Amino acid sequence: MATTKLQSAPEKGGGILPDQAIAELVRKDAIKSETGNIKPQIQPASLDLQLGRTAYRVRASFLPGRDKTVRERIEELSMHEIDLSNGAVLEVGCVYIVPLQEKLDLPEGISGLANPKSSTGRLNVFTRLIADNTEQFDQVPDGYSGPLYAEIAPNAFSVLVRPGVRLNQLRLRHGQPDMDDGDLQRLHEEAGIVGENGAQPGTAEIRKGLVFTVDLKGNAGSQLIGYRAKRHTSVVDLSRIGAYDPREFWDPLHVSARNQLILDPNEFYILASRESVRIPPDYAAEMVPYDTQIGEFRVHYAGFFDPGFGWQKERSGGTRAVLEVRSHEVPFVLEDGQAVGRLVYEKLAERPETLYGASIGSSYHAQALTLSKHFQPWSA
Repeated sequence: MATTKLQSAPEKGGGILPDQAIAELVRKDAIKSETGNIKPQIQPASLDLQLGRTAYRVRASFLPGRDKTVRERIEELSMHEIDLSNGAVLEVGCVYIVPLQEKLDLPEGISGLANPKSSTGRLNVFTRLIADNTEQFDQVPDGYSGPLYAEIAPNAFSVLVRPGVRLNQLRLRHGQPDMDDGDLQRLHEEAGIVGENGAQPGTAEIRKGLVFTVDLKGNAGSQLIGYRAKRHTSVVDLSRIGAYDPREFWDPLHVSARNQLILDPNEFYILASRESVRIPPDYAAEMVPYDTQIGEFRVHYAGFFDPGFGWQKERSGGTRAVLEVRSHEVPFVLEDGQAVGRLVYEKLAERPETLYGASIGSSYHAQALTLSKHFQPWSA
């Protein structure tokens, strides 16, 4: 890739790079896209990644390892090639590799972390980023130069995709943006990372991050506590927004007498947190998706929160986190108020020029218990 390599990381303090720093990397050709116009993909602290024109159905998920490129592994494991130009269906139970439209030529000191976008997680489309010569998913090494690929495995609904569809996003970082519990406690005292309209007003349980709990009593008098994905539904076209009747794809879940929910193995659920989350403008956060000490289930396949999520200057602000939940191996009983994960906050290198919210078209800035943007609102 013919680019002018940046010589060093940005001079400001370490942390997750904000939108203006990402735009500068684009200007310096450290990030390129086949579209030629990356600006619409830049979020407050991340970059949306776009699918290319070809998908490869592969026999199994893989990592390239230190000595191979993703392309070499595709040649070993590919079953057939799929042209996405006019749209193509990726089926439940299959694994696909799609070259992305973006390529990187990062300066030394800059690395990347990726995660599925919120809408991707809420459809249970399992998506991971792969880079050449790597031994971990969703990791872009310091100073990486090369192409990017998405591994895609639909688990609930078969999906129709086209070039340009955005399933995952990339955060770029330098230095050590992680915060310890003392830092997080001070941030809560100063700014309030749990809104005062939460189930436990203004209270933050901090233990290796902000502990969040599940709501099985309903919110604001509603008896609805979540949704369970139906099996054998029709295809979801990921380019169609607000197009589908949710009743054709989801079964509603209501409050039980014991305020419990039994998770059936390998079923997929959409639930919500009791807490109202707040992400101050100088921070971002990631929801830890799985903790073996809290039960045999995984929570939140798409766990990145941009700066400004749920934020208002008054502590009464906040937005509940929507949880994507799948049980493993055995049925598991969830109780109302049970801890189901942690939110790990990270510092930004500097304040972004834009914040998450309605002004930039963010889909879930005022969410309650919300399905992905492809579905019409649920009505009683």
